[in-house]
Amino acid sequence: MTVFASLVEHLADLLNPLFQASAMAAAIVLFTALVRLAIHPLSRATARGQKARTKLAPQVAELRNKHSKNPERMQKAIMELHAAEKVSPLSGCLPSLFQIPAFFLMYHLFSNQRIGGEPNSLLSHKLFASPLGDRWSDALADGGVFGSHGLVYVGLFVLVAAVATFNYRRTKLQMAANPALPAVQGGQQLPGMGAMATMTKIMPLMSFATLITVAVVPLAAALYVVTSTTWSAIERAYLYRDIPVGGAALATAA
Repeated sequence: MTVFASLVEHLADLLNPLFQASAMAAAIVLFTALVRLAIHPLSRATARGQKARTKLAPQVAELRNKHSKNPERMQKAIMELHAAEKVSPLSGCLPSLFQIPAFFLMYHLFSNQRIGGEPNSLLSHKLFASPLGDRWSDALADGGVFGSHGLVYVGLFVLVAAVATFNYRRTKLQMAANPALPAVQGGQQLPGMGAMATMTKIMPLMSFATLITVAVVPLAAALYVVTSTTWSAIERAYLYRDIPVGGAALATAA
């Protein structure tokens, strides 16, 4: 924790000539960008996997028809196809998993009053009028939604809502253009497909959960989440730009 605190402080010192009192907030944004840049190769690998799964869709459809009366055989055949083409259905989780340690470090760094037995000097830093160690509840208690502290959160909420809406629309379009296997076929529940179908319905809404995260974590951690979410939206728009969404998707979105 002490080493991580020193790293963030050094970044803030480098940015101080440009950002003055908000140098620590700028350092958090820069640190987040560096983390996302480090895991960008994983994101590119995830995109390649998604494109490969899209290309395999016709073969998956053939296997679905061929083994329509044998759900277990169908699932096994699809898994064998993915293995033969070196496509992992779990590859999309890797970028998120590698971000978790960085987020929790940021969370604890601005939640503890003491670090290494010494007072936590990072808590004195602010983003405009709002302390980086405070939460939205503190801003509401000190001036309300449109107070000097609250307006910082209003700006973050607006940005998160815009990014979440963009992600929601894009995810719905892609999922409509590339439908998953049905959870039930021939009157039988396909093994494991019920949970996948549930996740498919929930996934487009997950971006809006960021609003809750921003509201309950320290402002420093909220900055990390907002920066990472914005990076993800831009990165996915670029990496998945050639995945077709098709007329059917547009019709569904309308």
